[in-house]
Amino acid sequence: MPASITPGVGAAARDDLAFLDKASIAPAYPPSWRVLIVDEDAAVHSTTTSALAGLDVQGRPFEFLHAASSTAAHALLAQEPDIAVILQGVGAGQPDAGLHLVRHIRETLGMLEARIILRADGDSAPGIDAIRDLDIHDVQTRSGLTRTGLYTAVAAAVRCYQQLRALSVGRAGLERIVHAGAEFMTLHGPHEVARSVLVQAAALLGQQPDGVLCTRDGGQLRVLGGEGSGRDLEGGPPEVHVDTRIAASLRRAFDERSIGFGPGCLSLYFPGKSGRDFAAAIPLRQSVSEGARRLLRVFASVVSVGLDNLELVGRLNDAAFFDSLTRLPNRTRLVEELDGAVAVAAAGDRANDIVLTLVDLDHFAASNDALGHGFGDLLLVAVAERLQAKLHPRLFVARIGGDTFAVLGDGALNTPATIHALFDAPFSIDGHAVQASSTLGLVRLLDHDGAGADALKDADIALKRAKSQQRGGHFTFSRGMGVEIRERVRMMHALRGGLERGELFLAYQPQVDLATRRPFGAEALLRWRTADGQHVPPDRFIPIAEHSGLIVEIGAWVLREACAELMRIRAAGQLDFTMSVNVSQAQFRHPQFMEVLRSALLDTGAPARYLELEITESMAMEEPQQLVEMLAQVKRTGVSIAIDDFGTGFSSLSHLQGLNVDRLKIDRTFVTEITGSARGSSIAAMVIQLGRNLGLSVIAEGVEDERQAQILHALGCPLAQGYLFARPLSPQALLEWLGGQQDRAA
Repeated sequence: MPASITPGVGAAARDDLAFLDKASIAPAYPPSWRVLIVDEDAAVHSTTTSALAGLDVQGRPFEFLHAASSTAAHALLAQEPDIAVILQGVGAGQPDAGLHLVRHIRETLGMLEARIILRADGDSAPGIDAIRDLDIHDVQTRSGLTRTGLYTAVAAAVRCYQQLRALSVGRAGLERIVHAGAEFMTLHGPHEVARSVLVQAAALLGQQPDGVLCTRDGGQLRVLGGEGSGRDLEGGPPEVHVDTRIAASLRRAFDERSIGFGPGCLSLYFPGKSGRDFAAAIPLRQSVSEGARRLLRVFASVVSVGLDNLELVGRLNDAAFFDSLTRLPNRTRLVEELDGAVAVAAAGDRANDIVLTLVDLDHFAASNDALGHGFGDLLLVAVAERLQAKLHPRLFVARIGGDTFAVLGDGALNTPATIHALFDAPFSIDGHAVQASSTLGLVRLLDHDGAGADALKDADIALKRAKSQQRGGHFTFSRGMGVEIRERVRMMHALRGGLERGELFLAYQPQVDLATRRPFGAEALLRWRTADGQHVPPDRFIPIAEHSGLIVEIGAWVLREACAELMRIRAAGQLDFTMSVNVSQAQFRHPQFMEVLRSALLDTGAPARYLELEITESMAMEEPQQLVEMLAQVKRTGVSIAIDDFGTGFSSLSHLQGLNVDRLKIDRTFVTEITGSARGSSIAAMVIQLGRNLGLSVIAEGVEDERQAQILHALGCPLAQGYLFARPLSPQALLEWLGGQQDRAA
């Protein structure tokens, strides 16, 4: 081949070129710049390779690939990667022929970094739009391209390719670093995290994963995870690694708190804000470029943040799923476990008889108050330790709050007898032997419908039933109980809706003087008629209203409505008439009760002396001092007080004597028995005599026949109410009944 493709270029031109001594080329040289020549003219291929032979760019020689046509170039480009420059000839009069290949390179193959130099003749050069849109690096004419010009064009294209390649590698590295940071948050456990760090670092280095990641505890290094030659070192010291440079690199990284690029080994340091630092040591298969070093420094920063976040997530996970006192799983973690167990039970395999047991410590609150919360905490820890140590390992143990634990697992292992037996031996608390017992609530998941949280609620219902029956025992939830509970919840919602829709109303049962049979008052009775005309019995909906707290709102409405009816009765001429209203315990003890009472009297104009509040005997016996103060406030308004259902409880007579009440009501149970047993008559007589001795009025309720009325009158009971005199009446019917009684008396 000629020394130059342009005549007249001789030795002087060579002074401008960086020739390589071919004898100095050795296999150890770095890779070459790959140049593809596309031209149908064989002379173009030979002269180009001859002109650039022996030249280099940044110490890397050229390597040439050849294609005689666009079709051949298509096939070659599909197989050969990393082509830096494409020298493409464009024939005269057919500029589009060359652009087809350029479009294929850019748009189909996606080779955006390779530089394209077109060599054209005459009017075959593409337009400016094509050069811009297809990212054509340069356009040269065949005839005017000297050897120096060719090298200058190719060298400039190579440098541009190198910069684009570096940007691409850097961008890919940064994307990998971002991906690594996101991936850390999805991993579980130190081994997975350590391996991920090593895999991502190896990708940035362009080599296979290898090495170890360590932490330092008390000066001792411990391998958290490894890859390649460090795969089997997890949990142990790095000194046993086959590469002696590993341990030395790790210690240097911890001591110097920096990244080290030592001979044959890379050390990455990851400072932690959570109190623990980490470091990785990776054997190097090749030298690390400056660009890769910069990426690794960024990578180390991202990993440090990721490890800190994982430490934080770990602590948050502990707080979210574990009890801080006993270190047992908490309620949230139990529900997760229950969801899985419920799914297994739902499969219908009778072999999977999974039972949830709630374990409640008996009288724990009293012990806590008497001996202090520190003592109570020690007892809870001791119980937790015994449950974990003595129960079968397959059983899941949790603390779900207060003094209540949960045991979940195989019903053959999770039995009341097994758990109760754990409390036979006393617990050693602060040097003292403390005897404790437990009450259990159980639910078999095979008999359960619903999610894990529903199973926990069912077990809690069973526990409450067990505690109400006998401490130290157990109770198992049944499907019937679930139906009952759901029905009560349904009724609670229906009751609230009924209150809002005005379905509740009051009926009034007259109260009479037994001697004259003349009415002196009435008791306001709450009733519920649903939208479809069905009457719901009071003994069904009033307990639900009391349990849900809805009775406070309902009771306020009842009080106001009864006072308004009292005023309508007075307007009809019944001026000496008393309205009696039942007050529930929840309502009576509500902080706003006195305000509600005063507002009802003030807003309706009802005279306080003609309003009577009825409280039950059981209410009168609870918290006597608080009750005395509350009764005193009621009495100061002028409203009178009656004790309802008297005789059904166990009242202290001395306590009763101290209460500021006005009337006793004999319970209907004793009125019913008054004609059939001496006991019933005796209790009624006792209540009547007690009222007389204490200066209290007495009224009997539930009088249904004349015989009962005569006996009560003979015993000295002055007042009564019941079906014998009148059934509960609507407001209009009450006014008509009272008018009829007046006409009869006249």
